[in-house]
Amino acid sequence: MSEPLVEVRNLKQYFPVKTGFGKTVYLKAVDDISFTVGKGETLGLVGESGCGKTTAGRSLLRLYEPTGGEVIFDGEPVTAKNITHMRKQMQMVFQDPYSSLDPRMTVEDIIGEPLDVHHLCANRKERRERILELMSYVGLNAEHARRYAHEFSGGQRQRIGIARALAVNPKFIVCDEPVSALDVSIQAQVINMFEELQEKLGVAYLFIAHDLLVVHHISQRIAVMYLGKIVEIADADELNSHPIHPYTESLLSAVPIPDPEITRARQRIILEGDVPSPLHRPSGCPFRTRCRYATEQCAAECPTLTDRGSGHQVACWNK
Repeated sequence: MSEPLVEVRNLKQYFPVKTGFGKTVYLKAVDDISFTVGKGETLGLVGESGCGKTTAGRSLLRLYEPTGGEVIFDGEPVTAKNITHMRKQMQMVFQDPYSSLDPRMTVEDIIGEPLDVHHLCANRKERRERILELMSYVGLNAEHARRYAHEFSGGQRQRIGIARALAVNPKFIVCDEPVSALDVSIQAQVINMFEELQEKLGVAYLFIAHDLLVVHHISQRIAVMYLGKIVEIADADELNSHPIHPYTESLLSAVPIPDPEITRARQRIILEGDVPSPLHRPSGCPFRTRCRYATEQCAAECPTLTDRGSGHQVACWNK
């Protein structure tokens, strides 16, 4: 792996939930996770809906104030005091291109807002040139600058959001399911654009998604998340060919393969039961209530990530 750009250490995000009679229970959306993202690298973060992926990305950027843990960016701790300065280095592309853009602003104003906030342009001419340059990066024409967001398709709106994130020339971008709301044909175009921008600008991504095929295509490494915990981290090819954690095995067995012979020979691993409520998580390993390998040790103690060789880390007692 390349030199670490972002180091997340024991990040926690707990939300207080009032349950009645004056009682408060904490929903552990992100519970003690650690990972790194190298310079110019893409780390994929996958898991089913509600597992805490988006909350992890937002807590990392302090859009939510973390309950605990720390984030080190380029050797410097990210704190409430220096986050405004760090905003130029760390940006986010949001999941929904329909709600993340201000309908009262033109494309030029949306992309130019970060330039204004951080005083990155000396005059209007320089600002205009920078906006048009950013639009060309993401495949938008100059005549689009005066139009409003509602006049564009979903794919074009997401391109506007990406151009806005690139405006301050960041080193790191959290991509929160940036293609999940788009048509499949448009998804491929946006994914290819992300790769081209990374090659051109050297930017690193935390790519959050639930589509393992998309994540495998764009990521160098993949982290698998379940109920607020990271259960496995490995090189993308290694994870797809040799998954170790039972949850990862189940996810990969559900990925469709366009070959009928291989599909017939595969064994689909169907998990029993439902995902437990984050408000009432099981003791020990969060996955044990749905795991066929669960033992008494799994109920008594939560496993930590251990290296199984070549940077392949797994949190499991029995695999």
